[in-house]
Amino acid sequence: MADNILEVSGINTFIGQFHILEGVSVSVPRGSITVLLGRNGAGKTTTLKSIMGITPPRTGTIMFEGKSLVGRRPYTIAKMGIGYVPEHRAIFKALSVRENLEIAELKHGDLERKLDFIFELFPDLKRLYGLPGGKLSGGQQQMLAVARALVPDNRLLLIDEPSEGLAPVIIEQLMHAIRVLAEKTTVLLVEQNFHMASKLADRYTVIDEGRDVHTGIMADLVKDRALIQRYLGVA
Repeated sequence: MADNILEVSGINTFIGQFHILEGVSVSVPRGSITVLLGRNGAGKTTTLKSIMGITPPRTGTIMFEGKSLVGRRPYTIAKMGIGYVPEHRAIFKALSVRENLEIAELKHGDLERKLDFIFELFPDLKRLYGLPGGKLSGGQQQMLAVARALVPDNRLLLIDEPSEGLAPVIIEQLMHAIRVLAEKTTVLLVEQNFHMASKLADRYTVIDEGRDVHTGIMADLVKDRALIQRYLGVA
């Protein structure tokens, strides 16, 4: 059995009266990049939010390094070593780049220890360090959102739709950054851009209408045109 840092097993998650996830299971091997694939509205973002305790599942189990996450508050889950980069970035636009990074500290000195690595990964942020987040371009805001999750010593990063709305040159920079991150930590990625996902991920799980319907090695999925067309609508 693989050394899985995260095991999501049979979770059922509701938003109000709507049953969004219907028994979803996802395994994330330590040191991998695993991607959740599926059409819009399939339940990918809700899966990440369930892991983080933002939309807690009613039933099922979520184990991180052998410890249950179900019933824990999001800030407790974050302190356990899981970083979350939400959809649409969610940076604080009135705060400077520096302040956005500072508030991500879990313990004093986190940012100082990571700053050189962050600037090496995202040189733009060094140049823009004193600028308000709202003055950054969309791509720069996405870099800041990822950098914020790097400030603590996270062993798992959940990254939701990092390429959304970005120019191809910025997507290439983010792909490079995620590859570098994967050398130091484990990544669970939600990504609509199949080209990007196929270049980055080691493993995949397809979610369709709130259920996991297929999982495996990304290199195998790339060759399976029928499966890609059926669940992702990609020619």
